[in-house]
Amino acid sequence: MDTREKIIDCHRAVALVARLRGESAALKVVTGYFDVLVAEHVRRLRQIAAGATKLFVVVLDPPAGLLASRARAEMVAALGVVDYVIPAGEQAAESVIRCFSANEIVREESADLLRAECLKQRVQRRQPQ
Repeated sequence: MDTREKIIDCHRAVALVARLRGESAALKVVTGYFDVLVAEHVRRLRQIAAGATKLFVVVLDPPAGLLASRARAEMVAALGVVDYVIPAGEQAAESVIRCFSANEIVREESADLLRAECLKQRVQRRQPQ
């Protein structure tokens, strides 16, 4: 399967969630920046996906991103644990998130900012003075 097929828009995501609810699927949605994708993201997504039938990931735009939205969405879609990726702005993302109950939503934006800062600090420490 071309993992880019996992990337869907908000309208399709809303319809898909409604259909999956009718099938009694156990759903989870994760929101985050995924800029830059690191091993900790993969570990966290596996942890969140445990027990879920389908894992949706909403890729938001970070305050000062390094990668384009499409590139980040394609990297997340390449992960086997992820079923669907929705690249979205904050407003569009909220329309998708409203389809999920509170216990199905995991917000990773703050953790992503910390991951990015840790990565930046590691790279800076390795630079010759």
